[in-house]
Amino acid sequence: MKPRKKSFRRNLKDLDKPLLIITVGLFIFGLLNIVTASSSESVTRYNTSLYYYFFQQLKMLGIGLLLSLFIINIDTKKYRFFAPLAFFTILALLIYLLLAGSDTRGSRNWLNIFGFTFQPSEFAKPIIIVCLGLLFETFYKKLRNKKIKHYDMIGIILFVGLLIPVIVFLQKDFGTMLILTCIFIVMFLASPIYRIEKVKTILFLIGLAFVGGLIMINQKGYILNETQMNRFNFFNPCERYETGGYQVCNGFIALNQGGLFGVGISKSTQKYSYIPEPHTDSVFAIIGEEYGLLRCSVLFILYIIVLKRILDLSSKADSIRGKYFCLGIATYIFMHIFVNLGGLFGILPLTGVPLPFLSYGGSFTISLICALAVVQRVAIETKNKKINI
Repeated sequence: MKPRKKSFRRNLKDLDKPLLIITVGLFIFGLLNIVTASSSESVTRYNTSLYYYFFQQLKMLGIGLLLSLFIINIDTKKYRFFAPLAFFTILALLIYLLLAGSDTRGSRNWLNIFGFTFQPSEFAKPIIIVCLGLLFETFYKKLRNKKIKHYDMIGIILFVGLLIPVIVFLQKDFGTMLILTCIFIVMFLASPIYRIEKVKTILFLIGLAFVGGLIMINQKGYILNETQMNRFNFFNPCERYETGGYQVCNGFIALNQGGLFGVGISKSTQKYSYIPEPHTDSVFAIIGEEYGLLRCSVLFILYIIVLKRILDLSSKADSIRGKYFCLGIATYIFMHIFVNLGGLFGILPLTGVPLPFLSYGGSFTISLICALAVVQRVAIETKNKKINI
């Protein structure tokens, strides 16, 4: 027991402290903000306790913490034994949802098992990142060898990176599909695959997507349904208040009321039934209204620091897998920030994507904590210099 305790303490000591402190601080701020953001929804709409969502989120943070303690104490070399099992488990759940699930708010992405409701597609994000990182490391020498064919290896990489996004798209969850696809694109472009092979692969995928689109139009008459298409009409939301611009327009009103200095903590008016479920994907509107632009700028600075720390760890990592783990997770966090705030600010379609650290959501919160734990494990291994490529 003593060697294990010593190893555990050493691992905690070798964590990236700035990243740890900032992410813990952001999670705490998000948890406390959920109380004020969800107060109206909790009491008036669902007739529950004022602190209902607070305790639900606290529970998810606790689960994420326990899982993270496990992750940071497992050598990333051992991920190759767990990652395939996790990938095919999530794949099976997503296929089940696609074939036998029921739509929730227009998407078929929620699964209930033994009373526990979650989104398998949220857990797919870090799992795909880990699987791709392991594949890039496993195939590295062969992919850099010009004397052999690489079609089989590239095929496996495409299978792992794109099959789940395709299934999620068919589940009509456009936001999650977009993030999964962007994660794959960034990791693929940064992969050890030769440039000419990347170009050929991209052209092949474009052709495949074109054929797939034609098949969908032939069978269904459309690629995106009417609800999804309406989301692309995101310009001038206040002029379309009654026809799809309601949520974004009220977000604009909240941010405008907040001004530079905010109306004060818990004094938001837009959370009172104007913005649907303001503690989820529109949480920044409430934060902006209560804290104001100047204080919210601190959040943007902290986001930049988090992303920079993770990318720095990617560049310093002593293993190929570690480099790609960190790159993929930085992309994962950035895309959530970009898509969420882009929808709120009216420069992208509003897709219901949660904002990292701040939005209420069990599946995403646990997924994000686990992803950050993987980054911390890479930091531990880099400091200990025990990884052999």
